[in-house]
Amino acid sequence: MGQNRPRGRQPYWRDAVEPPYGGPAPWVLQQREAHRRRLWRRIRRASYVLAAAGILGPIAAFVIAYQFVDVPSPAEVAASQNQVVTLYYADGTEMTKIIPDGGDRTLVRYQDVPEQVRHAVLAAEDATFETNPGFDIAGIARAAFNNLSGGTGGGSTITQQYIKNATSNDQHTLTRKFFEVVKAYKMNNQQSKQDILTAYLNTIYFGRGANGIQAAAHAYYGTDVQHLTAEQAAMIAGMIQRPSDTDQAFAERRWNFVMDQMVKNGWLSPTERQSASFPQPLPRELTKPKTLQGPDRLIQDRVMAELDQRGIPEDQVQHQGMKIFTTIDRKAQQSAKKAVTDVMNGQPDNLRQALVAVDPRTGGVRAYVGSMTGTGIDYAMQPQEPGSSFKPFDLVAALEKGHGIGEAYDGSSPRTFAGLAKPIRNSENVQCPFPCGVREAMRRSINTVFMDMVMNVTGTQAVANAAHQAGIPETIGDARTLVGENGGAPDANIAIGGGRTQVRPFDMASAYATFAADGVRRAPHFVAKAEDSRGNVVYQTAIQAVSAFDQNDQAHSANIARNVTETLLPIPGASNIGCTNSRPCAGKTGTQQFNDTDLNAKAWMVGYTPSISAAAWVGTDRAEPIMDSSGKTIFGSGLPGHIWQAFMNTYLAGTKVERFPKASPIGQYQDVATAIKQGRSTNEQDKQNQGDRNQQAECDNPFNLFCLFEPDRKHRRKDTDNGG
Repeated sequence: MGQNRPRGRQPYWRDAVEPPYGGPAPWVLQQREAHRRRLWRRIRRASYVLAAAGILGPIAAFVIAYQFVDVPSPAEVAASQNQVVTLYYADGTEMTKIIPDGGDRTLVRYQDVPEQVRHAVLAAEDATFETNPGFDIAGIARAAFNNLSGGTGGGSTITQQYIKNATSNDQHTLTRKFFEVVKAYKMNNQQSKQDILTAYLNTIYFGRGANGIQAAAHAYYGTDVQHLTAEQAAMIAGMIQRPSDTDQAFAERRWNFVMDQMVKNGWLSPTERQSASFPQPLPRELTKPKTLQGPDRLIQDRVMAELDQRGIPEDQVQHQGMKIFTTIDRKAQQSAKKAVTDVMNGQPDNLRQALVAVDPRTGGVRAYVGSMTGTGIDYAMQPQEPGSSFKPFDLVAALEKGHGIGEAYDGSSPRTFAGLAKPIRNSENVQCPFPCGVREAMRRSINTVFMDMVMNVTGTQAVANAAHQAGIPETIGDARTLVGENGGAPDANIAIGGGRTQVRPFDMASAYATFAADGVRRAPHFVAKAEDSRGNVVYQTAIQAVSAFDQNDQAHSANIARNVTETLLPIPGASNIGCTNSRPCAGKTGTQQFNDTDLNAKAWMVGYTPSISAAAWVGTDRAEPIMDSSGKTIFGSGLPGHIWQAFMNTYLAGTKVERFPKASPIGQYQDVATAIKQGRSTNEQDKQNQGDRNQQAECDNPFNLFCLFEPDRKHRRKDTDNGG
């Protein structure tokens, strides 16, 4: 047995290869242990090599890169910023050239910049600027993590931002970040902090087309940098983070942050902070006249904001001298401006207006008038109470639950509803007693019917969901839309478009476009594509069609949209704002009541054909009644309706008359005789007079028995739009 032993080894068991208890022999165990030690020794050596390479490799790369990189001077950067940007209409014809300010600008010196301006910028972007080596290790680590995890951002020092701005490289890659750090470190070694900050202030983009602090002072406050106050400096510095964001709420939020940071760093006293108020910038038209003026200038703003949201900031657009092809139709834009100008001519000066038109088949914005008054406010992007123009979304919610447009409700006024402190009234207290069909209720804008529908059939959250499905965004900036207090379900006012329910004219045009497109939603956009100065496509909008009201069944979504259109088709004609040449147009008016009066504060008309959807709005800058030049209250069928009608007729003149597909009725048409017998009215006084009111039943319902006996009733009835 001993002949099987390996040479040179003494077995633990002298005459046995295997121990008496079984298992490996001791010599086998010794061999395994020796092999394990050799393996770990190799792993440790390899780890030492990798660790050394991990430390020395980047250091060597850093040293090599340091020798070859150059840091552009502020003068070189300023020269590269003066590139002409060209905007084009949808047909490829030129809309305008944007020639940036400062082509001959004088770079400010360090001593020309007031201390409060320098401190505001440091507070906004890099409070450790005076002590850091030109880069932020923590920021680099965040950038590396975000890059590996698919995110963006990470925080950069002022020196790094200057380098990124100087090289026009905003790619979210580790390579870009590496060279940015090398250049920032080299700049920090070769130049003083004063020189670096001066270079930064002369070249960084502040928004409003302003590169450099001097241009920014003129762009926002029409003054030189030497005359900026601490409050104004804080506002301008706050815009560096998102310079293309034109939202006032964002500007105020950033201003508060910068002011608080100035206090934290000892650059502003608590007393000065407490007494400070937000310094409202001047209207852009007054500070930055460009080749585009008036409402067309707002198109430029929207184009730049959209590209910024797609990761192409305005300074990059300028640096690359981009050619931007918009979705704006030249004829549509001219028609929109003419419609607003003609209708509003001679009207009170306090009135403001907006008109937006969207192509339902692409989502492209065809016409955009955010303001004609030169106030600098883009009213097409201001959230407003939509009033009864929101009622189609009540109907969508009901249709999604299988309830049809032939159903009847009690439309008498006033009516009380459980959970509501005050009775609900119809505009001008118009009566549509039970059975008031949904078609008639939509045409006459009967508040009590839609409140009944939402409170007792759909629920408020279903209405908000329907609006979001159509295209009303779930968030605007950082704020959620169509929510109740504390972010919960909307309150009952959503049924009639009041209270906390606020939407933008821009979004209403887009949401109604979903009805026009047979229940297919497409995101609204201004930019078709953007090219650099060499003709390379930098960005192109991908048009995505989404089944809005039923993601799993487009036919069902289309039928819901068609049912809504069926109820909206009679409204323009009944309101005397219909389309010419017997062109089918669908739409809905709306008004927002002024306090608890019979007056209105805002008025809407939103409507569409298969090829265009447009929203018109009229209001003021303050909470006050809106009156026309004759002193009469403005309803949706008034000034906004006339603006909408004038635009539609002018723009569509000479085009093919398109008709809407027929709807397949959802749910059951209610048997009026049976409904009357059931006596669904919930108003006790109305129940006592039910027999008299039955004679007012709607004649649009094909099953309405009363119309069989009085076929001329619907011709004798006064067709009025109550505006609500």
